[in-house]
Amino acid sequence: MNFSKTFLSACFGIVAIGACAANPQVIAHRGYWKADGSAQNSIRSLVKADSIGCYGSEFDVWATADGAIVVNHDATINGITIQTSPASIVMPQGLHNGETISTLQKYLDTAKGLKTRIILEMKEHADKAKEEQVVKDIVALIAARGLEDRTEYITFSKEGLFNFIKYAPKGTPVFYLSGDMTPAELKAAGAAGLDYSIGAMRKHPEWFKQAHDLGLKVNVWTVNKEGDMKWCIEKGADFITTNEPELLQSILK
Repeated sequence: MNFSKTFLSACFGIVAIGACAANPQVIAHRGYWKADGSAQNSIRSLVKADSIGCYGSEFDVWATADGAIVVNHDATINGITIQTSPASIVMPQGLHNGETISTLQKYLDTAKGLKTRIILEMKEHADKAKEEQVVKDIVALIAARGLEDRTEYITFSKEGLFNFIKYAPKGTPVFYLSGDMTPAELKAAGAAGLDYSIGAMRKHPEWFKQAHDLGLKVNVWTVNKEGDMKWCIEKGADFITTNEPELLQSILK
């Protein structure tokens, strides 16, 4: 009798844990750029992230000197500084897979036909007045394509964080990347949560619980090692951003 009670209690506990625990969502960092024929922040990387069922495909945007918004991670491409160069010089620049650098418009037009969520990182611009205008332009482009319900914004810029919260539709997820704000500070700012590096979260593991207690979400980047992935899962990360989305998917299975 005692064995039966113990066994049933253990089984109930397992079921309860399974019902409460939720696997983190997989976000492909700069798209699934390690796939054949792909490159970081390419249209191909976006399509490949969608093809393997990623929750989201992360990518980065800058504004050129004349206000065109383009998709690229670094501040430069092929030795050309994006912020201080006109679109006519930036746009012909090639990526490693043969594509040229994409405009945000072209990128979104492709995303519209896919299912993966748009995880848009606005890079920090030197001119903060221009950066605010970039936020407005991004939000307008997303709205024009009817993608507001599939878009999340992330940024290292504190001003950018506040501006996305200000200009994006109410309820749009906006996350902060820099790692220098506590969950309580992010809650007060109106952010959806924190999107911090694996290093920052290893240093402050208490932020997982603090964030969740405040109703915030937690994303961790860029998590490429199996041990780090398992640690984030155990800590209750809501999202994991990785260059190895298929490895993470296999662990979650």
